[in-house]
Amino acid sequence: MTPKKLFFEKFKEAAASVLPITIIVAAMCLSFVPVTPDLMLSFLLGALMLIVGMGLFTLGSDVSMTPIGSHIGAKLTKSRNLPLILSVSLLLGVAITVSEPDLTVLATNVPAIDTTVLIVTVGVGVGLFLMLSMVRILFAIPMKWLLIGMYAIVFILAALTDPNYLAVAFDSGGVTTGPMTVPFIMALGVGVASIRSDEHAQTDSFGLVALCSIGPILAVLLLSFFYPGAPDGGAASIIENYASTVEIGQGYLHALPHYLLEVVMALLPIVVFFLIFQAVALHLRKVPFLRIIIGLGVTLVGLVFFLTGANVGFSSLGVILGQHLAADYRYLLIPVAMVMGWFIINAEPAVHVLNKQVEELSAGAISEKAMHYALSIAVSLANGLAMLRVITGVSIMWIVVPGYLIALILALFVPQTFTAIAFDSGGVASGPLTATFMLPFAMGACTAMGGNIMTDAFGLVALVAMMPLITVQIMGLIYVLKTRRAAVEPEVAYADDDVIELWEV
Repeated sequence: MTPKKLFFEKFKEAAASVLPITIIVAAMCLSFVPVTPDLMLSFLLGALMLIVGMGLFTLGSDVSMTPIGSHIGAKLTKSRNLPLILSVSLLLGVAITVSEPDLTVLATNVPAIDTTVLIVTVGVGVGLFLMLSMVRILFAIPMKWLLIGMYAIVFILAALTDPNYLAVAFDSGGVTTGPMTVPFIMALGVGVASIRSDEHAQTDSFGLVALCSIGPILAVLLLSFFYPGAPDGGAASIIENYASTVEIGQGYLHALPHYLLEVVMALLPIVVFFLIFQAVALHLRKVPFLRIIIGLGVTLVGLVFFLTGANVGFSSLGVILGQHLAADYRYLLIPVAMVMGWFIINAEPAVHVLNKQVEELSAGAISEKAMHYALSIAVSLANGLAMLRVITGVSIMWIVVPGYLIALILALFVPQTFTAIAFDSGGVASGPLTATFMLPFAMGACTAMGGNIMTDAFGLVALVAMMPLITVQIMGLIYVLKTRRAAVEPEVAYADDDVIELWEV
């Protein structure tokens, strides 16, 4: 694909992700949910910045992060030095996670936990589990037993930890598998898997994202035992009011330097690590090296636009919309959230890649269309369950424990590749719009109803990330049943003198 076509393709994908929610919200605000004109205009400007930011960010990530991951993964495998592979994996896991935009949005919205503390904690969790993922690939450890063991530890810790941390911990696992982390980790895994020559090597390169999403959950649960002060239920989002269009413009312009500094600090570890690796081991030629540097620059600009648009305009209206619906139209909270969930998952470009991947893996037994509808229903239900939690205050454990139990039981009966893809796909479903709009929407509704944001609103990302674990594996189970049925179907035996009709009357 030419650079021009790739450029327009990325912006088309970004627009397809943002516009459905923008249209739904605009329709509600122009018909029955009153918001001030300044907030509406700020939201529309935020939506535009989100489209531009997502387009530039994904373009830059494809040009920089994926090649960096591939080059480093290939170089590490050639060294065949296990301590080196593990230490580099740890450093890269931390560096790539702290620059994840979805994590920054989540950490900004969490009250009473310092943003930097939460981001670093999650980054360390990803780094440690990226090390574990490398060990799993190199030593061919079965994925399902690792998942069962690790989630057993997660739920033991969850039973002992402060309830205020539970939902945030599970949300942290969902937001780390975003557009920055996934391409990099997947490329690194494929490179390291190439060190093995057995037939299951490439299959074992799946599942890295699945394991890396467990690390942040454990890390945040452990944080609750050491972090001073229990978090309260107050909202972290601040709603700005503007007297004129000039003030709106100034609000965005004043926010840009703040988010530029944040993004520079987030990307700096990756850039420094890459430059050191380039000087010591990679020795890329001038053109590929410059392409990666330009890609990192485009990624930086895209991230600045994304975070500014999300925090200044997009998330603010999400909070207000949730508050108004909870106060005046409480019965609409669940159906509105479910409709939004349907459109969010439909608009995610990575979902179409996942659907096609499952169709190819099942040799057409599970069609792309069937996967599409299954995931849409699953994410729609996840959003509905999240709003049910906001209304009733039911603990997230009553949903995630049965959900993960079903997912882990299914892992015992479906092909290993389906299990790995299912657990990888959680990050696909919990895309950027879940953190930037749906979570603030839930926070606004929770505030209006007098609930505790930490226990009742957070957890939405976790539920959206959990549902594909069940859905994809159910599709894998259908594939297994279809395959077995086809294998035992007896062939019709014909005699030599039988006439076989090849047409219908």
